[in-house]
Parts: sequence; C-alpha cells; structure tokens
Amino acid sequence: MVDGDRLSDYDFQLPDELIAQRPASEREASRLLVLPRREGEVRDRMFAELPTMVTGDELFIVNNTKVVPARLRGHKPTGGAVELLALEPAGEGDAFIGLARSSKPVREGSTLSIRGEDLVVEQALGHGRFRFKLPPRQELWSWLEAHGELPLPPYIARPDGPSASDRVRYQTVFARHPGAVAAPTAGLHFTPGLFDALRARGCDVAEVTLHVGIGTFQPIRADALDNHEMHSERYEVSSAAASKINAARRAGRPVVAVGTTVVRTLESVVDGNGVVASGAGATTLFIRNGHAFRAVDQLITNFHLPRSSLLVMVGALVGRQRLLRTYAHAVAERYRFYSYGDAMWIR
Repeated sequence: MVDGDRLSDYDFQLPDELIAQRPASEREASRLLVLPRREGEVRDRMFAELPTMVTGDELFIVNNTKVVPARLRGHKPTGGAVELLALEPAGEGDAFIGLARSSKPVREGSTLSIRGEDLVVEQALGHGRFRFKLPPRQELWSWLEAHGELPLPPYIARPDGPSASDRVRYQTVFARHPGAVAAPTAGLHFTPGLFDALRARGCDVAEVTLHVGIGTFQPIRADALDNHEMHSERYEVSSAAASKINAARRAGRPVVAVGTTVVRTLESVVDGNGVVASGAGATTLFIRNGHAFRAVDQLITNFHLPRSSLLVMVGALVGRQRLLRTYAHAVAERYRFYSYGDAMWIR
C-alpha cells in the first residue's frame, strides 16, 4: 500500500483534556489555526480576525442543515427503558428510521411509550435500525421538537448532560432545514456580524444542505481504506447556489468550504470539468488520498478524531504528513478539539 492508504496512517496522540466539553464564551472567540494549502508556515490567530485575513474575493459555502432533537427516551410494554435515535424521515413524514438501544431487544410490532405517546415499531431493518410509526396526525420534525433531546456527540461527556444553552450553541446561526443528528461544526464559529464583515470586504456567501448522519461518529473498522464503505448522507444544492459557485469558479474566485460536510456535498455534485450541478440526492463519497478536488479550493474545519474519515478527507486536501505535523502543533499549542473546539483554515 502507498502512504496514506491505511487507517493507521491517520493516528495521533490527543490528551483528553483538549477535547472541548463546552463552547467558547462567544462563537467568534475560538482560535483559528491558518494553514497554507500548498506550502508555508502555520499561523495562530483568532476566529474573529477572519475578515481581516481574506483577500476579498472568496465565496464561502455553508451547510444550512438544522440539528433536530433526535434522541428519544421511553419505555417498552414490559416497562424496560429504551433509547432511540431518529436518523431520517420515512414514508410521507409520519414515520422515521432510527436506532434503538435497550437491555433486551426491541420487537417488531410492539408499541413504545415516549413521554406518554405511543410509537409503533413497524419494521426491523437490521443492525439495530427500525422503522417507527408516529402517532396519528403527527409530523416528524414538530413531534421530535416536543419529545426529543439534542443528540450531543459521544465525546462530550459532561456530568450534567445537555443544557438549554446547547440548543442554541450546538446549532449554526444559519440552520434552516431540519434533518441532521450532528452539527456541521465549522459553521458554529460564524455570526451574522462576521458575515457582514466578510461581505464588507468583498466576499460572498452561498448555502447548501447536507444532513449530517450518525455515520460521522462511527469508526472506520478496516485498516485498508480500500475496504471502507462510507455512510450515506442526504444533500440538496439549489440552482441559485450552483450558479453562484460556478460563476466564482469561472472568475477564478476561491471557493471556501465551511466544513467537511460542504466539501462532501460539492465534490459529490461536480463534474469532470469543475461544474457543480444543482439537485437533491444522497452521497456515499469517501474522500481520501488521491482525490482530485474539483469544486473546493479552501476549507475551514474543526479538528477531527484520530483514525476518522474526516481526518482522512482533510489529509487528502493538504497531504497526510503535513496535516499530522499541523495537528502536532495544535496539540502543543493547546488548541481545543472536536465539535465545540477551535478551527483551522486551509487556504
């Protein structure tokens, strides 16, 4: 195998205390590590300084998915506790696909009690996944808002659990379309004021949608990356966004993906000539060593888990060894990692 084709090539030591358990005091108060994509030294800056560092012709692409309160707690007919995680809608919006966890298996055809309402287990789909039928005359997103909890990532392990402030801070300010079970975390650093400052410098912003799924937290189990099957995530690119991106590329303006979810979306809908198509669908694209980036020039992203598909993706953009040297610098400088952590701008 060549360098970068094994999962073990993407390992690094991360002290537990660098895993951010809470967000910074303000969205823009996080740190920003600036890494030139081709060559050059890293710079340690603050995210609030981003508008002072742009050249003024960048097009920033953000993911406007909205995290839904997808974690549900209830009881089986026997009285045993059960925990569900709603993954995606099914049917006409009166059902959903989800994971179930309990001391004894959930049975197809049974009825679960979720905060006093009945949820029918319609079908077992394998691997812990089920199709659940909502109570009559209920719509999925509003029902989850009334009955669910925010699904914070497993590495945020606070004794007090999710708080009311997480409902705000674990959501981007541009979140519009419900469907994600995890936030597009690079976007958490942005504020309306920061966007105003970027536009004042000549930059522009476009939005796409990719509903982040539970697969973003699932580990790669095969050391040979050729054997990894990527999880599927639903996306939508509007005709307005595609037109804006294609115009920027024709003009030679840098396209800056705010988050790996934007990279995955755009690289899934771009053709061999670098033209981005509009439309909706699902992607299983695994971006790894050797990928030819055709839609994205730059990336703003948080710091990722060792041995993760997201780390592999970022390594494909800047080179594995350069990325790991940069991560070693981030660890030494005590950057905060993961969802509530600091950010890196590859430019």
